[in-house]
Amino acid sequence: MPSTVVASMNYDAMNRTLLVRYVSGMLYRYLDVPAEVYAEMRAASSKGQFLNRFIKGKYAFEKIARE
Repeated sequence: MPSTVVASMNYDAMNRTLLVRYVSGMLYRYLDVPAEVYAEMRAASSKGQFLNRFIKGKYAFEKIARE
Protein backbone atom coordinates (compact mmCIF):
# COMPACT_ATOMS: atom_id res chain seq x y z
CA MET A 1 0.00 0.00 0.00
CA PRO A 2 2.48 2.67 -1.02
CA SER A 3 1.09 6.15 -0.39
CA THR A 4 2.67 9.55 0.09
CA VAL A 5 -0.04 10.44 2.64
CA VAL A 6 -1.34 7.24 4.32
CA ALA A 7 1.18 5.05 6.14
CA SER A 8 -1.40 2.47 7.23
CA MET A 9 -5.09 1.95 7.80
CA ASN A 10 -7.22 -0.51 9.71
CA TYR A 11 -10.97 -1.01 9.86
CA ASP A 12 -13.05 -2.21 12.80
CA ALA A 13 -16.24 -3.57 11.23
CA MET A 14 -18.04 -4.06 14.54
CA ASN A 15 -17.59 -0.40 15.51
CA ARG A 16 -17.49 0.97 11.94
CA THR A 17 -14.30 2.87 12.65
CA LEU A 18 -11.44 3.53 10.27
CA LEU A 19 -8.03 4.07 11.84
CA VAL A 20 -5.61 5.98 9.61
CA ARG A 21 -1.95 6.57 10.37
CA TYR A 22 -0.54 9.32 8.21
CA VAL A 23 3.04 9.37 6.95
CA SER A 24 3.54 12.39 9.25
CA GLY A 25 2.89 10.10 12.24
CA MET A 26 -0.56 11.50 13.02
CA LEU A 27 -3.17 8.89 13.92
CA TYR A 28 -6.90 9.51 13.39
CA ARG A 29 -10.01 7.43 14.00
CA TYR A 30 -12.88 8.16 11.60
CA LEU A 31 -16.28 7.22 13.02
CA ASP A 32 -19.31 5.47 11.53
CA VAL A 33 -17.56 4.65 8.24
CA PRO A 34 -19.44 2.01 6.22
CA ALA A 35 -17.53 -1.15 5.32
CA GLU A 36 -18.14 -0.40 1.63
CA VAL A 37 -16.27 2.90 1.93
CA TYR A 38 -13.30 1.13 3.54
CA ALA A 39 -13.33 -1.49 0.77
CA GLU A 40 -13.34 1.26 -1.84
CA MET A 41 -10.43 2.99 -0.12
CA ARG A 42 -8.44 -0.26 -0.04
CA ALA A 43 -9.03 -0.64 -3.78
CA ALA A 44 -8.26 2.99 -4.63
CA SER A 45 -5.06 3.64 -6.56
CA SER A 46 -4.46 6.79 -4.48
CA LYS A 47 -5.30 6.37 -0.80
CA GLY A 48 -4.62 10.05 -0.09
CA GLN A 49 -6.92 11.30 -2.85
CA PHE A 50 -9.66 8.91 -1.75
CA LEU A 51 -9.26 10.03 1.86
CA ASN A 52 -9.51 13.70 0.91
CA ARG A 53 -12.48 13.21 -1.38
CA PHE A 54 -14.61 10.64 0.44
CA ILE A 55 -13.60 10.55 4.12
CA LYS A 56 -12.38 13.94 5.36
CA GLY A 57 -15.25 16.33 6.05
CA LYS A 58 -17.80 13.54 5.68
CA TYR A 59 -17.19 11.53 8.86
CA ALA A 60 -16.60 12.62 12.44
CA PHE A 61 -13.10 11.88 13.68
CA GLU A 62 -10.91 11.67 16.75
CA LYS A 63 -7.25 12.63 16.76
CA ILE A 64 -5.50 9.82 18.62
CA ALA A 65 -1.78 10.60 18.71
CA ARG A 66 1.36 11.61 16.93
CA GLU A 67 4.43 9.46 16.99
